Amino acid sequence: MSNDRHGPLSDIVIVDLTRVLAGPFCTMLLSDLGARVIKVETPDGGDDTRNYGPFLPDGRSGYFIAQNRGKESIALDLKKEGDALILHRLLKRADVLAENFRPGAMARLGFGWDQLHERYPKLIYAATSGFGQTGPYAQRPAYDIIAQAMGGVMSVTGHEGGPTTRVGSSIGDIGAGLFTAIGILSALHHRSLTGQGMMIDVAMLDCQIAMLENSLMRYFVSGAPPKPIGARHPSIAPFEPYRTADGELVIACGNDLLFRQFCDALTRLDIVADPRFCENARRSEHVLALKETLEAILTKQPTAHWLELLHAANIPCAPINNVEQAACDPQVLSRNMILPLNSPMGDDPALAHLRVAGLPIKMSAYADAESRANAPDLDADRDRILADFP
Repeated sequence: MSNDRHGPLSDIVIVDLTRVLAGPFCTMLLSDLGARVIKVETPDGGDDTRNYGPFLPDGRSGYFIAQNRGKESIALDLKKEGDALILHRLLKRADVLAENFRPGAMARLGFGWDQLHERYPKLIYAATSGFGQTGPYAQRPAYDIIAQAMGGVMSVTGHEGGPTTRVGSSIGDIGAGLFTAIGILSALHHRSLTGQGMMIDVAMLDCQIAMLENSLMRYFVSGAPPKPIGARHPSIAPFEPYRTADGELVIACGNDLLFRQFCDALTRLDIVADPRFCENARRSEHVLALKETLEAILTKQPTAHWLELLHAANIPCAPINNVEQAACDPQVLSRNMILPLNSPMGDDPALAHLRVAGLPIKMSAYADAESRANAPDLDADRDRILADFP
């Protein structure tokens, strides 16, 4: 079997039956860590996201490329005996099968956990779904916005009295993808100790509950569900955006010492002496008055002035970047977090201006990638895959 991959998972083969975002994001991370990911798609169009924008001039989906770069593609109709046999050829050599169908769908095709575990006892079976393999909602369909809505995060996002707001990044899907990746890595370690595979059951809704952070504790402590409070922190102040003469910046002082140093940088230690602001608990109680007091100062100078002053004083602060500014930030670029795509077929003019996110896990034993391989066309790797898995 050919292997020109690099990374701690370079000896791992993942058969990836996932589609859309949660599953593909998980397997993309594992691919970035070196695993060989063979994406099994339906012959009639493949992954749904091949039809999601933004589109390249030649019609290829940028959405699909972003989540499926570096993978291989083979198209199989698992309802056909010949294609099902090909999948078994892959599974004989695979370490992981990843899928995100509704519970029971794989079993009806003959590829459920119980069926495969008996035949391939070392295989790790990772199932990501909206509501998990058990419970009264197990058979319901789900997308990111469903998980965000039901998991509580939308109820604490946005501004009080404003319209219900979805988090701008698809954390319902991405959270599930991250937890599934952690589960797969844990299962690989377990197998190294026991020689046995296992099933991993990850639900998008469960992941949203796990990611509620202090909102969950605030509910159990107070007995009242938290409400949206804009961009500020519910129990730390100052910890939000503040207006300046020409825009906004974020200032975050996570303890009383930092707040004193912040006020010292402003040459306004009188603010610390104010009984409303002398300690964090008091500042949190009087957060609106604190914001008014600080903005009366901050609006006298432009954002750049305050960033320079506060950075010099080692106060946590930041500009509020748009996506272009974030992607061009020198710190982001220095960490190889924006990478060009390359094509196994040679120069591809359509990819020349495209960039994708790098891997945020930096490892001393492996050089950080300077580029990422393009996403495959549907069924593009059939011949190589069939040769590698006789």
